Amino acid sequence: MSWSINEVARHSGLTARTLRHYDGIGLLKPAFVAANGYRHYEHAELLRLQQILVLRELGVALPEIGRILDAQTDRIEALREHHRRLLAERDRLARLAATVERTIGDLEREKTGATVKIDHPENLFEGFDDAQYADEARRRWPRQYEESRRHADSLMAEDKARIGREATAAMIRMAELMAAVTPVEDAAVQQQIHAHYVGICRFWTPDAEGFRGLGRMYVDDERFTANYDKIAVGLAGYYRDAMDVYAATRLE
Repeated sequence: MSWSINEVARHSGLTARTLRHYDGIGLLKPAFVAANGYRHYEHAELLRLQQILVLRELGVALPEIGRILDAQTDRIEALREHHRRLLAERDRLARLAATVERTIGDLEREKTGATVKIDHPENLFEGFDDAQYADEARRRWPRQYEESRRHADSLMAEDKARIGREATAAMIRMAELMAAVTPVEDAAVQQQIHAHYVGICRFWTPDAEGFRGLGRMYVDDERFTANYDKIAVGLAGYYRDAMDVYAATRLE
């Protein structure tokens, strides 16, 4: 049994143009092409398309999807691996949804005039010991460290709580953009990075190289990476790449 390209497009939610593109790049070849030029797909091709869509949902780039599928030798084990990854992604999104829900609750209570403390698991800065970075920051950026320390010392506890909540909410928005596979050059991502830069400027004003260096540190220093990845795995790298674009287009 075979299905025409239009039937496969209708059932999969893709467009015929996308299926033709997959054929053109060698990702999904049809079982055969009819005399009228229409591509037709059989069971094996539909199974491959299912795997393509699964990996695409997981954020894997098309060239990498092709390499993964072409390297498969055991289809059942490959599907089991995809299933494990989907379950892990489900759990990650559930944690992200719970984080968003708690943050919404905090903000709603704050609007009513209630005092909201930073004591919830979703807050990225809970248990984050600034002292462990102090000596390193003083050594690497002495002037900026002093500026930051003076500003931090001037903040009230309420100010620190508010900044913490704002930072958490901003990371959630970036995680949502990353989950939607939004390119780091996209205006929506760069708007978030601009807000990130403005927030940093409350403490010190990095130049282009300093801002790039900060983004690299999010990835290179496992302590920072762990805090970003509490929200979404890979978020530190997404920030780094977006900050690099911002530095090149706005700070140079």
